[in-house]
Amino acid sequence: MKKSVQLFRSGIPIVDNAWGGFYHGGTYLLVGERKTGKTLLSLQYAIEAAKNNEVCLFFTSSRPKDLIIHAASIDVDLENYINQNLVIVVRVAHPSDSEEFKTRDELLNDYLNDLLSVINQYKPEKIIFDEITPYVEFENLNNLQEAFGSLIESIEEAGITSLLILREPAAQSSKMIFDILNSFATGIIHLHKAKESDEEQPGLIEIIPNIGHTEGYFKANYFIEPYKGITTDFKSAKKSTKENNLLDITELQPSKTSLNVIPDLLISNIYSVNDFKLIVNNQIALYKTTGQPFTIVSLRLNQYSNAEVKINFEQLFNAVKTTADKKNKICVIGEKIFILLTKSDNGTVEEFINKVHSSLKVETSVNVSYLVLKINQFMNSVDDIFNEFDLEAARTQLNQR
Repeated sequence: MKKSVQLFRSGIPIVDNAWGGFYHGGTYLLVGERKTGKTLLSLQYAIEAAKNNEVCLFFTSSRPKDLIIHAASIDVDLENYINQNLVIVVRVAHPSDSEEFKTRDELLNDYLNDLLSVINQYKPEKIIFDEITPYVEFENLNNLQEAFGSLIESIEEAGITSLLILREPAAQSSKMIFDILNSFATGIIHLHKAKESDEEQPGLIEIIPNIGHTEGYFKANYFIEPYKGITTDFKSAKKSTKENNLLDITELQPSKTSLNVIPDLLISNIYSVNDFKLIVNNQIALYKTTGQPFTIVSLRLNQYSNAEVKINFEQLFNAVKTTADKKNKICVIGEKIFILLTKSDNGTVEEFINKVHSSLKVETSVNVSYLVLKINQFMNSVDDIFNEFDLEAARTQLNQR
């Protein structure tokens, strides 16, 4: 006979590895500042449910199209799941004061009641609220405890598992509100990412149990990986007993190496023009969502080179192909070679160019022209990037004559 409370995979790596997943009917809080990856992590939770043919009700103030773009940045076709009614996106308005209600608490209490009506209508297995903060900012904390407690009790009694997203509480009043919500939570997932740190530096993810999850508290570094979503450097090993399997967790030192080793020959990082443009657009969407930067390098033969030893395009292409990391994306457009580098620091770009020089073993600096373009807030599509490359190439050629 199965236990009434069971674990299921959440789609959140450290939760699944350390705790074995979420409890059915549990309530979990996902807390973090802007651009820490909260929406991406909630999408991973929604997609995991949809893959198991479970309905996930996704409350959000964002447009459905924005969520679809977020999902595309981690290589997920969210629109397909929406069309199958496995992910139901409900766009909610920001609560604003109304003459219909005497107090703000009455307004917020009515909002929470409306949420429950929608939940009862769709009868989902999973719920996400991104984010719930504006809807729980009651003035009277006793009213909050009563209203929120009633909502959570109704949801849990229906066997629905909730993931509620909250901003990092800063003010004392926000911390008091968080404490009340936390008193009803099964567990907390906390994302930390220093604002002043390099965009490519890992963040810290913590999972904190309140009820059950006797494995305890864990933390690890997390990374926002293009086409993968949020990954961690957490490693788990299983110890078997006669009656069950317990997880023995080992925390690793920060590392960004892959656990799944695939032979290089099976991996192709050379893309057609259309595929490359799609990848770049997805990278732009990821940048807009999380601030994750990237760089594109363009190489071409310098037709005005006065080097004694010339190279041809095939030599240049082979040098790029053997030098580029398998995570980098390569595309040939006309007489130019474009490389998308997911690492954006100056050292990575310089190292890549130096490796191309070494591979060719000739006066590469005069044989090859390089253009380097780092994503910025004014670039909204791949066309903006290629237009910028064309303008810079024209200026460079004029100077070389």
